[in-house]
Amino acid sequence: MQNQQEEEKIKRYNNNNKDDEKAEDEGHDKETAAPLLALNHVSRLCRNVKESIEFYTKVLGFVPIERPQVLDFEGAWLFNYGVGIHLVQSNHEDRLPSDPQHLDPQDNHISFQCEDMEEMERKLKEMNIKYKKGTLETEEGIAIDQLFFKDPDGFMVEICNCENLKLVPTDSPGKIKLPMDRHTPPVETNRNNDAAD
Repeated sequence: MQNQQEEEKIKRYNNNNKDDEKAEDEGHDKETAAPLLALNHVSRLCRNVKESIEFYTKVLGFVPIERPQVLDFEGAWLFNYGVGIHLVQSNHEDRLPSDPQHLDPQDNHISFQCEDMEEMERKLKEMNIKYKKGTLETEEGIAIDQLFFKDPDGFMVEICNCENLKLVPTDSPGKIKLPMDRHTPPVETNRNNDAAD
């Protein structure tokens, strides 16, 4: 019931924006947005798939999911928080980060929203994961807390409370699309329970 109410709210929001777009776009060139729904997955090469599965499940709470058998190379698929992580075994060291210990917040990374930054920092300490902590404060006094650390292969991960910031479009004529839950694949919940019987 709650999901249906949220979907209706998002549809109303998007419909209101369509009316605004028509009014704003009269007499202006319109950029067409891509027909995208949401981020589906991030793919990561890894030295050892099992070690990477352990990291992403124990540190970040991802869940291993079935992977199509047609994929004839070593790897794993994980899913949670509406996004997937696809791990691919690499036998080419030159395709992995060259300095897996160096933490530079301005380097390439994936970022996850966090509801409890103190708990996440405590978890990193307990697991002896090296991290870099920072707080950004905007001109309006809004604080953004960030934790940066690396996965076993040297790919950087950020944990933040970036939802504290408003999304303010600059001079793009496009509109921000809010994700709808329909992009999340259906989850089969009884499969493991049936196997246990």
